Amino acid sequence: MKKIVLLISFLALTVSCTDDITGLNTDTKNPTSAKPEFLFTNAQKTLADQMVNSSVNRNVFRMLVQQWTETTYPDESQYNLTTRPIPDTHFTTLYRDVLRDFKESDILLNKVITPTASEAAIVANKKAIIEIMNAYTFSVLVDSFGDIPYSEALDIEGHPLPKYDDAQTIYKDLIARLAAAQAKLVTSETSFGSADLIYGGDTAKWKKFANTLRLRLAVNMSDVDAAYASAQSTAAINAGVMTSNSDDANLNYLGSQPNANPLYVDLVASGRKDFVIADTFVNKLNALADPRRAKYFTFAPGTTTYKGGIYGSSNSYTNFSTVNNTLLAPTFPGTILAYSEQEFLLAEAAARGVAAAGVAATHYNSAVIASMDSWGVSTVESAAYLLANPFNGSSTAAWKQSIGEQAWIALYNRGFEAWDSWRRLDFPVLMVPATTYNDIKSVPTRLTYPAGEATVNATNVAAAAAKVTGGDKLTSKIFWDKN
Repeated sequence: MKKIVLLISFLALTVSCTDDITGLNTDTKNPTSAKPEFLFTNAQKTLADQMVNSSVNRNVFRMLVQQWTETTYPDESQYNLTTRPIPDTHFTTLYRDVLRDFKESDILLNKVITPTASEAAIVANKKAIIEIMNAYTFSVLVDSFGDIPYSEALDIEGHPLPKYDDAQTIYKDLIARLAAAQAKLVTSETSFGSADLIYGGDTAKWKKFANTLRLRLAVNMSDVDAAYASAQSTAAINAGVMTSNSDDANLNYLGSQPNANPLYVDLVASGRKDFVIADTFVNKLNALADPRRAKYFTFAPGTTTYKGGIYGSSNSYTNFSTVNNTLLAPTFPGTILAYSEQEFLLAEAAARGVAAAGVAATHYNSAVIASMDSWGVSTVESAAYLLANPFNGSSTAAWKQSIGEQAWIALYNRGFEAWDSWRRLDFPVLMVPATTYNDIKSVPTRLTYPAGEATVNATNVAAAAAKVTGGDKLTSKIFWDKN
């Protein structure tokens, strides 16, 4: 199991007991030096926590894609994301607590003395993995907001108020960075070892991760630059993508806080009962007799049926299906990229005419089977499910529905990725609740720029907001969401 306890070690190394009163002049909260591995570990865990937690103050994407809905306080299900400054927290966490630590880790690696070729290769691998993690984090920010600080980001001394760069330009640069970073990885050498909470320093898996992420970004661009998207998808595939569930990017949590699964922290340790499964999601899985229901959520209390709460309304926790206990275990892993997700991307790329992707139906089947297998569904049940729900490639609308609906189901508990998939494919059909914040008429398709950032960096935020077609609103679209 990956060693999240490195974080505790990091804290221990930054403070000490001494009789030397000159130590009182030292700022112990901001140590002058730290190991790059500690900063990398901290950034990696913070990133995973942000992507998988369920706090309504931080991550509401399960609500936006109607996998979950709320009980007493339905604000976020009704698209009120401002009472609790959710865009601010998402933005600040990824820049200040993730990207900043990755940058500092990289800076410290530049100072490492590497007298041997092997040691130099290990440092190069570490720097390449940081670059891959940077690309992932920036891609999440673009997919959340659109134009974001990029070329001047994190340059506190030179650009304390960074400009906002064009989202499509950023995307192409991220793809180029991923291509370069994976090419630099020396798979015969290790990297971060146990400080890497996802792959344990396995550079071969990081190479696959980079290429799969590159594929995701390329497919996202299909409706704005089909030729470029096809070329980049082909290059990513040829460079080597994931090959099985064993390549999933999982951060394995420990059995106690502060290193437990965030769902355990949010929903068990807190004693809160804020969420039930949304009727939009439950009704679809009921209609398909989907065998993952028993893995995803519970029966409604006192029944042997699955029943979802009314999306966007106040719901009684004791009347509806809730999150399955498997997801609430302290050690349940947090996933940021998965083989099943990749197979849906390959199915989509194939349906769009990317020859290197192969046959759309083959990847669709592989994606469904991979999802089923990861949740412990038998091969017999998976085969029967595919017979009842085969890929339909008869038209663009048909394949988008086939892939979109099944990806939405497979991406359960991965709200952000499900939101990406839904925005790109426009399936499944999601509903708008009867009551919405400021009478919003459609499902949110982006986050608005953070209020705090708009105050501090007003000129640059105003310029970015002015570029957003439809204005800086939840219902405006980012550059690749063209349908």
